[in-house]
Amino acid sequence: MANQKANLLPWLAIAVVVIVLDQITKTLILQHYQYGDSTYITSFFNIVRAHNTGAAFSFLAGASGWQRWFFIGLGIAAAIFIIWMLRSHGHQKMFAWALSLILGGAVGNVVDRMLHGYVVDFIQVHWGATYYFPSFNVADSAITAGAALLILDELLRVRRGR
Repeated sequence: MANQKANLLPWLAIAVVVIVLDQITKTLILQHYQYGDSTYITSFFNIVRAHNTGAAFSFLAGASGWQRWFFIGLGIAAAIFIIWMLRSHGHQKMFAWALSLILGGAVGNVVDRMLHGYVVDFIQVHWGATYYFPSFNVADSAITAGAALLILDELLRVRRGR
């Protein structure tokens, strides 16, 4: 049992780093930008203050408010499940990295929902003036990177099994 807990600590530390970086960047945006303010950085990248009351790509953003509590509950349930998975699979490095990134991102966004009622997004990628990818944040980036690592880990596992 002690060995399992020892294996869990580095993975939780990665998640905490993601949460801290996420919350620091969001705090800076909240302090220096009003809702909708945008700063042009490059021809394809802006910093913008956006609020997302929904999930990915603003899914359910227009709902009547129940989605806040639903996504908080879902995030907490996911965090518990991920911690359970990390306890069991902390020795699988790539899998555990993936779960840690997803855990940190999920908790970072849950913190926003609890504090503000919405997730603070600020990274905006676009092509010209016509196509704007939905704004996102550090937590979303960590979740995406974690998901990519999960896919890579599974592909490598299947390949090793052949």
